[in-house]
Amino acid sequence: MHPAHLEDDADFARVREFLTDLQDRICAAIETADGGARFVEDRWTRKEGGGGRTRLLRDGKVFEQAGIGFSDVSGSKLPPSATAARPELAGATWRAVGVSLVFHPHNPYLPTTHANVRHFRAMRDGRTVAWWFGGGFDLTPFYPYDEDVLHWHRTARALCEPFGGQARYEAHKRWCDEYFLLKHRDETRGVGGLFFDDLHEDFERDFAYMRAVGDGFLDAYLPLVERRRDTPFGERERNFQLYRRGRYVEFNLVFDRGTLFGLQSGGRTESILMSLPPMVRWEYGYAPQEGSPEARLADYLRPRDWLGELR
Repeated sequence: MHPAHLEDDADFARVREFLTDLQDRICAAIETADGGARFVEDRWTRKEGGGGRTRLLRDGKVFEQAGIGFSDVSGSKLPPSATAARPELAGATWRAVGVSLVFHPHNPYLPTTHANVRHFRAMRDGRTVAWWFGGGFDLTPFYPYDEDVLHWHRTARALCEPFGGQARYEAHKRWCDEYFLLKHRDETRGVGGLFFDDLHEDFERDFAYMRAVGDGFLDAYLPLVERRRDTPFGERERNFQLYRRGRYVEFNLVFDRGTLFGLQSGGRTESILMSLPPMVRWEYGYAPQEGSPEARLADYLRPRDWLGELR
């Protein structure tokens, strides 16, 4: 059961204001970090209700493609991907607001990254009957550096400190490892981070945690941009990057809940699929040469206690 505090329109407006501002701030920071391209905005509306603004930066100095979208959408019927877990909400109207991003750098030594923060409420007869927060961020390196993985997870742990500290970090790190798993490959999508969903214990506290995750993304990622953006690379590294991007496509099209929810609820296809890389390659039966830098990645594609092992 959800708590006695049932969110009203003013609560939802506060969440929405934070998310639009978050999109603005991340765009400004990434444009500065890239130094060669700017985001182009595509505003759109949804026939059933709501709309959003999709922003895309392409062919920059650092980023081959960086997409970040804000959406505020509503509907009269929840799609199967939502009611499967919450059958009691079948028939309820709903409204969802969120910011989601995926950045694909040019340089194979700079990881691909994803972040998302979102809020959802379900209503009957104009009254909120359920609400929750979700989100997180994760990192997908192709040529991993231990210091980068440590920085990423130290930042994640630090932002969890006011919300349960180590216990919160461990729980949401584990959730991330379990969620971003390519089951048919038996490998994680990357080195993880944080993931949470259906957080509805205390509105103010849960909203504060969502804000911390959203704000913490730039603290986690921008230092990696500065470290790796100018690392020399050649055709070999580029080909491996494109091959590994194929795994990203596999996950997003087969397992990602946001993709399924968006498509099943009649969402805007272009905005939903902006997470896919601009270039990718597949190769049948590929296996990296034993002992090569490419083979080293496999050891990072499994759940590990990064802060305990790499300190």
